[in-house]
Amino acid sequence: MNERSVADLREDYRKESLSETDVASDPMTQFGYWFQEALDASLPEPNAMVLATVSPQGTPSSRVLLLKGFDAEGFLFFTNYASRKGLDIAGNPNVAMTFLWLQLERQVRIEGHVTRASDEVSDAYFHSRPLGSQIGAWASPQSEVVTDREALEARFAEIEKRFAGGPIPRPPHWGGYVLKPREVEFWQGRTSRLHDRIRYRIQEDGSWLRQRLAP
Repeated sequence: MNERSVADLREDYRKESLSETDVASDPMTQFGYWFQEALDASLPEPNAMVLATVSPQGTPSSRVLLLKGFDAEGFLFFTNYASRKGLDIAGNPNVAMTFLWLQLERQVRIEGHVTRASDEVSDAYFHSRPLGSQIGAWASPQSEVVTDREALEARFAEIEKRFAGGPIPRPPHWGGYVLKPREVEFWQGRTSRLHDRIRYRIQEDGSWLRQRLAP
């Protein structure tokens, strides 16, 4: 059996380049350009991102979520407020977010402060979800220990029966968050590991400082 060493796994990135003179003046516009290119390339789950949080005790945790919107105000995602990430955010709203688009040899790293989305935004998105996902938001005590799969499915059936024949209200423990960035880095893979890294950092006057970072 021919086994490759993990240490020997490598790619030489050659697709694109990135210059501080070519990027947009603000990171949200630049993110929009790159996100559209990820869509145009038909990448799987281009809105998948890793969200990193830190507990009030300083313990880090990360997981993959799906971005559900972005605009000048920040990056929007939804989850259970009582989940581990929800509790982390309640105690420490400073988070980090990473997008990886391997086929384009790109990643975007974001750091910022999270606040809850408005009830109107959370309600609108909740009611746009498939019925099963709405029921699941009620049925799953996210991040808590459950006895087995059968118990979870029984809870789902109970909630499904409770709301049969009528609209399902958004659970009070479920809703959106908006990450308002203070730092955004765009990473483009380059040959010989001399990658392009352009960082935007918010200034006191609200403008964005663009800087090249060493790879």
